[in-house]
Amino acid sequence: MSAERQSLLDHDRRFFEALTAADAKALAGLLTDDFVLVSVDDGAVVDRDVLIDAVASGAVRFPAIEAFPEEAVVRRVGEVGIVVGRTGMNFTQPDGTAFSAGSRYTHVYVADSPGTWRLTSAQGTTIKPT
Repeated sequence: MSAERQSLLDHDRRFFEALTAADAKALAGLLTDDFVLVSVDDGAVVDRDVLIDAVASGAVRFPAIEAFPEEAVVRRVGEVGIVVGRTGMNFTQPDGTAFSAGSRYTHVYVADSPGTWRLTSAQGTTIKPT
């Protein structure tokens, strides 16, 4: 595995770990100031501060996220890293509704410094059971 692929997958893993640990400080360090998330369950667009606040307050909880890094497609285009991967996740929405889904996601990273990436955009798409 190339060092670049490993670096991007490590950043992906740290993002998922910060969500499951409800670690707002770690999330803040991983995300760009203009980060945008497109939600896997309803397509809502959520900015960095809204996501961090929801995770920190417990309004949104991620009890489990299983990633499959061996399946990920990882690319670099200039100073941008792109990870297309798959997850199985459970989370609880602000209204208390539990949600489970398999998803494909695209994470877009920008180079912050050599070997360091910050997540600038994330989108998930539910994988419908067949």
